Amino acid sequence: MPSGGSVLVQPPGLTMLPLLGLYFALPLCAGLLEEARSWGDTSDQVGLRIPRQVRLLQRLKAKPLMTEFSVKSTIISRYAFTTVACRMLNRGSGDQEVTFQMQIPAAAFITNFTVLIGDTVYQGEITEREKRNGDKVKEKRNKTVEDNGEKGTETFRASVVLPSKDKAAFLLSYEELLQRRLGKYEHVVSVRPQQLVGRLTVEVTVLERSGIAELEVLGLQNSRQRGSGRGPDDSGPPPSTVINQNETFAKVVFKPSVVQQAKIAQNGILGDFIVRYDVNREQSIGDIQVLDGYFVHYFAPKDLPPLPKNVVFVLDSSASMVGTKLRQTKDALFTILHDLRPQDHFNIVGFSNRIKVWKDHLVSVTPNSIRDGKVYIHHMSPSGGTDINGALQRGIQLLNDYVAHNDIEDRSVSLVVFLTDGKPTVGETHTLKILNNTREATRGRICIFTVGIGADVDFKLLEKLSLENCGLTRRVHEEHDARAQLIGFYDEIRTPLLSDIRVDYPPGLVERATRTLFPNYFNGSEIVIAGKLVDRAMDRLHVEVTASNSKKFVVLKKDVPVEPRKVGIDVPQSPRPRGRGQEEPNHLERLWSYLTLKELLSAWLQSFEEPERERLRQEAQALAVNHRFLIPFTSMTLKSAPRTETPEAAYGMSSASVATGPETVMQSLRGTHLQPGPAVKKPYNPRIKISKTSADGDPHFVVDFPLSNLTVCFNIDGEPGHILRLVSDHAGSGVTVNGELIGAPAPPNGHKKQRTYFRTITILVNKPERSYLEITPSRVIVDGGDRLVLPCNQSVVVGRRGLEVSVSANANVTVTIRGTVAFVVLLHLYKKPAPYQRNHLGFYIADGQGLSGNCHGLLGQFLNQEARLTGLSKRPAHPPVPEAGERSEAVLEVKGRQVPVVWKQRRIYNGEEQVDCWFARNNAAGLLDGEYQGYLAAHPFDSETAFGPGPSRGL
Repeated sequence: MPSGGSVLVQPPGLTMLPLLGLYFALPLCAGLLEEARSWGDTSDQVGLRIPRQVRLLQRLKAKPLMTEFSVKSTIISRYAFTTVACRMLNRGSGDQEVTFQMQIPAAAFITNFTVLIGDTVYQGEITEREKRNGDKVKEKRNKTVEDNGEKGTETFRASVVLPSKDKAAFLLSYEELLQRRLGKYEHVVSVRPQQLVGRLTVEVTVLERSGIAELEVLGLQNSRQRGSGRGPDDSGPPPSTVINQNETFAKVVFKPSVVQQAKIAQNGILGDFIVRYDVNREQSIGDIQVLDGYFVHYFAPKDLPPLPKNVVFVLDSSASMVGTKLRQTKDALFTILHDLRPQDHFNIVGFSNRIKVWKDHLVSVTPNSIRDGKVYIHHMSPSGGTDINGALQRGIQLLNDYVAHNDIEDRSVSLVVFLTDGKPTVGETHTLKILNNTREATRGRICIFTVGIGADVDFKLLEKLSLENCGLTRRVHEEHDARAQLIGFYDEIRTPLLSDIRVDYPPGLVERATRTLFPNYFNGSEIVIAGKLVDRAMDRLHVEVTASNSKKFVVLKKDVPVEPRKVGIDVPQSPRPRGRGQEEPNHLERLWSYLTLKELLSAWLQSFEEPERERLRQEAQALAVNHRFLIPFTSMTLKSAPRTETPEAAYGMSSASVATGPETVMQSLRGTHLQPGPAVKKPYNPRIKISKTSADGDPHFVVDFPLSNLTVCFNIDGEPGHILRLVSDHAGSGVTVNGELIGAPAPPNGHKKQRTYFRTITILVNKPERSYLEITPSRVIVDGGDRLVLPCNQSVVVGRRGLEVSVSANANVTVTIRGTVAFVVLLHLYKKPAPYQRNHLGFYIADGQGLSGNCHGLLGQFLNQEARLTGLSKRPAHPPVPEAGERSEAVLEVKGRQVPVVWKQRRIYNGEEQVDCWFARNNAAGLLDGEYQGYLAAHPFDSETAFGPGPSRGL
């Protein structure tokens, strides 16, 4: 709604197409555009006839090429800053029109738009809009949104005329506060460049001081109508998505190659890239954050008994609902009725040109009443016109009568769920009278939730009905799964927990606070209040929350510690050249101004008194100009300025700029004494040379002695189900690695009766905090308080508490501990395995610097040791290998013991075809400390060791 406005374009040759209410005044430019087109198309003015197919190929070849499409979002305390950068190249031989198009969330405000052409920068500047155009813009803007095919989005589109072989760059910035729905925040980025792009990047950084919970990246969606949201999305993140996360920081990067883009959509319309998460929150008063004189209060209680609902479903059964719309609506209502609780009461009203009421009063929820209600809905048939006013009045009257006769207003919530696909055609059809009649009937005690189905609905009327009566509104597209959309909308309001919520702050200490009175709070949502502190030096803020729930009157009081601090946070806000001396943005100040503008615009929409409307308009306009927000009362003017820097340096278009790394922001949110999360790293190449020290295959063990320039190998013939201690350093570095064996038949004509492989590698990290990893060929489980399950068929990186796990799809898993210990687990997968083959794992020690001198285990005991060979017929070479005709046997001296070894070539999988090594026979008898039984663990995370210091058995 508020992201509309107008842009006045001054530079010649630059034209913008009107959409989203961005109206560009350029009669001169339009003439130049036509002239450019006439000069650019001369094929019909020459004497040569060119076949149509050849001309088509020429046009396709000369189509403007998008060389880069980059989206960077930084979310700080639920407030999202997003910058879109796009480069275009005119490959044609003449001037050509180049178009940039981007879908943005309807709740977002545009903060800047910049165009770079040649050596000139056209920088957006937001100014006051003339009053006489305001209403006109508003009406046109609403029409644009209604015609848009996506719920909750608007389309920004701009075009320029570009000379041959020249380049243009577009940069668009917008901001929004993420809404919490069904217990999750959702950040949606439209990835629809309309063509395959050589450099396509989406980068989302999340910074939440209270801690991130349950972050997930959904599969690409081509519609915002994603259904009920009752279960997790099982499609997983798109290919090439990399996730890096710790307690308070997460970074998600989506960087598909051209081939990967083509597999998703050859037309370049990939869909919506969606990051969904929640935050950790304390029960009681909520989360209050303060920064440089501004505060925000997030209130989202849970684990409260639900309030009883009094709900009337008002359903359109006019002739236009015939077919799919009515059938899907009925299916959705069947599910919704089953969700009603025993303490709820309900009724059903059907309307066309007549009002049909199921019962003359609300009924309690019982199996019989649910069955009868479903039968009534099933027999509804479409006919007649649409009496919206009469249907609303009847539904509201039913609720008022029930509340008045049962005296339960303070202990329940009264709702109307109103669904229609059209405009008022019968009875009262005037919009203002319908709104007035509804407002007078509800008297602020009943909330109206409206749903508009299809493209012909009067969505503006439904929006105002909900806005004026403490409700929500949704659009449902009939070409999508309307049933799932309706259920999803109902899920948001199915569980009211509190009513009549009031939040109070000391009047002398807080000013310009946003809305503090709320009629209802539904489970899974969130109440957000922002304001300014009168005294920035105050150290405590008193907060009181009063509300009603089903059993009592709730009063919460708390003195919240205030730690005012002024820090710089570099976010991808309005892209301006650096070095202009502008202050770095305070994200809480931006959040406060965003919320305040939303409330001013909402009040302006609801007001009917001209003096009040003018006051609200002026106040919103002044705030929007001061904070650079494009709203219906402001305009954006593009002004040219010479470019003194390259676009990369001036506007941060390269992949490494727009936002700084997490260090600055993390320290500002968590305190400088805490370390930021690790940076995103590329997953290991599956053929990279890792290390010789390993356990792989049947299993074959290889130990490298780099100080002695020797490699030794041995076999362990274990039994299926045995768990082998590979690295035991629990008392030293706090690291333990165990591997569980799985059995398989031996291949034909083999010398063994059976084979054994590693099917599970488990890693226990005890310092600085305890974390558990379980790696199998199909998945990685990371459990350090918050359990993560990572599929092995997708590349991803996660990090937390000094631990980083990197998955390279279907290739390997790299585990890095505190930057000084690194293990690589290779994934051996078979598409069509033979009877003697099993999907299994190989374990490699890539870096053991952080392991202690007391480290033990089948591999760990040889780290940092020296060895030498004796018994060769001549002085050993470097490395000592037998020459032709020389004995291939020797004696290995290691740890004071002498072990007979034989020369062997061993195939391992670390990127080399084979490794030359000295082989110790008989299960490495004499080479290993102790006996084989001493290396068997009792369970996968057993950290006890029979050699040297170690804890008691267990976790």
